[in-house]
Order: sequence, then C-alpha cells, then structure tokens
Amino acid sequence: MRIAFFVNSIEGEATYYATTWLALAALARGHDVCYVTPGDFVLRSDDSLIVRATTLHGPKPKKPETLLNALKDERAKVRTIDIKEIDVLFLRNDPSEDAERRSWAAYAGVNFGHLAADRGVIVVNDPAGLAGAQNKLYLQGFPEVVRPTTLISRSIEEIRGFIDAHPDGVILKPLQGSGGKNVFKISSREEANLNQIFEAASGEGYLIAQTYLPEATAGDIRLFLMNGRPLERDGVHAALRRVPAKGDVRSNMHASGTPEAATVTPEILALAEKLRPKLVEDGMFLVGLDIVGDKILEINVFSPGALPEIAALYGVDFSEDIIIALENKQSIRRLYGKTLSNRTLATL
Repeated sequence: MRIAFFVNSIEGEATYYATTWLALAALARGHDVCYVTPGDFVLRSDDSLIVRATTLHGPKPKKPETLLNALKDERAKVRTIDIKEIDVLFLRNDPSEDAERRSWAAYAGVNFGHLAADRGVIVVNDPAGLAGAQNKLYLQGFPEVVRPTTLISRSIEEIRGFIDAHPDGVILKPLQGSGGKNVFKISSREEANLNQIFEAASGEGYLIAQTYLPEATAGDIRLFLMNGRPLERDGVHAALRRVPAKGDVRSNMHASGTPEAATVTPEILALAEKLRPKLVEDGMFLVGLDIVGDKILEINVFSPGALPEIAALYGVDFSEDIIIALENKQSIRRLYGKTLSNRTLATL
C-alpha cells in the first residue's frame, strides 16, 4: 500500500508531529510512504490528476530524526505520479498555518482531495466533511449539551454583553486558529486591556467567546477517536491530560502545556458517544477531542497531535493501530470497489 501524507510543508515537519510517527508506523508495516504539499497537484487537460510526491529511497528510516533527514536530503526524490498510484491520501495539514501567509494553500488538500476520492483513492479525513469543518464553528453543529455556551461575533459590544452575562469569566479566541494562539481569559467587561485583546484576537476574523469552565485550571484531556469511537488498545485509551503552565489559560503543548496521564472515565466515554453519529456521517476517520469537565472545547479534525506524547506516557504507540485501520479500509475498497462512497469508507 502507498500512503501519501499531505502536509503544509516538508520543511515544517517535526520529530514530535503525529504525522511523523504515522509515517514511521506505515514504513514499519511494509508500506510505501510519500509526502505531498499544497503546490504539488496538477490537473491535466485529459482530466488526470498528477502529484509531485516526495519519496524516500534507500533503507527505510526507523526513527523520527532519520525520517525527516531523509525527506530533506538527497535521499528524497520528487516523483511525478498519477494519483491512482496512491492508495491512501491522509490529509494532515493545518489550514490555519497557511491562512494568512498563503491563503491559496489553506484548503488545497480539501479541494484536490475531492478529486482524488473521485478517482478511487481513499482520502481521510473525508474532504467533503473537512470542507464543513474549516474552523471552530464546526463544534456548533453538535448537540448543545456537549459544548460550552458560545457567542461568535466581531462586535465588541456583543462580546461585552456576553461577558456581563457570565460572571465566572469568558475565554476569547479566534474562530480560525490553532496551537493556542491569541487565546485569552476575560474576567469582566472592565478588563483594562479588553480593547487591545479584542484587536489582537480579531485580526484573523471572527471571534469565539465561550463560558469559562473552572475545571480548566487542571488542564484539558485530549482524546483520540477513530472511526467515530475512542481509540483504545488493551484497556489503554489514546488520551492524555494537557496541563497549562502556571498563569496560562492555554493547555496546548505548543504553548508550554505539559502532558500527563489521563483517566478516561465512563462520563468522558458517554460524552464522546454523543459526537459519534455526526462524526461518522461526516467521514471523520481520526479526530482529537479537547475535553474539560463534561464539555467539548474543540474538535480537531485536520491534524490532531499528541500521539508521541501518549506513547511516552503509556508505552503504547497508537500510530500502528491507525495504519492497521487504513489497511482494513483498503481491503474493503478491494471488495466493494467504488460502490461505497469515500465518506462511508472513511469511518468503517
């Protein structure tokens, strides 16, 4: 099986990225791996879809550092191949990284992923589903009981009114973004620098204001779901607690959050089950939930991370389970051909 990982850029990949570990797991199971970036697609006049894929040559890397070095040095070769020579296109980019600097690239994976799926490639997560989940507004499509009370606006007066209505505090953040960038806790409308916070956070568009959950002081829990269900092996769940640095409301590890082991309670599993119907309907093969108390703060559908940290905490590398799931999808595709839609196949 040949798996193509779609990423923002090869230069930007890191050893601690989940994508790197997924690629290593695929190689370890005997699959071919290549990387594709937003500028690598070509739709030719004969309607064939071509990709300029960065491929590996020589011994298969077994460590993250070796893999990334191999992708970036002379051992890597750019091959022009028909998309039909790829079995699985794994969309693992973060659109928010490209939204400002090169907006054309932000949703290239989603757009060309549609074309790849039409040509028989298994594309995960399903590009049609991802097209409807391009920012944090996606969470609003799930039952009200699973999410904090929320306001989405660019009006500072609307936001001031929302703050007044929630005396325990409000979390303010961009609707489009990731990694904990421009996330602020507002205690009241009298916050001395509220105008400056508003200007900083709204520079990227709409703002999302959520009621502050006091349980957030202990951090949030990142829980992976695969095929709509919690990812688990031998009683161990693919989950961790992300503890914020002292004085910081953000638990993102890109923002100095610390990973710790997490207890996945029956209540958390019941919460995840409430999301399953829509995630399956949307073809969301692999997602990361950010959970505080009994609420979902975010549903990460593009490139959820933390697999290496989970492996370090529990000694279980769930990357292998994810690759095995892709192998199963390929077996189903061989049996059924294109009679099953990509969106259906993505979560089987």
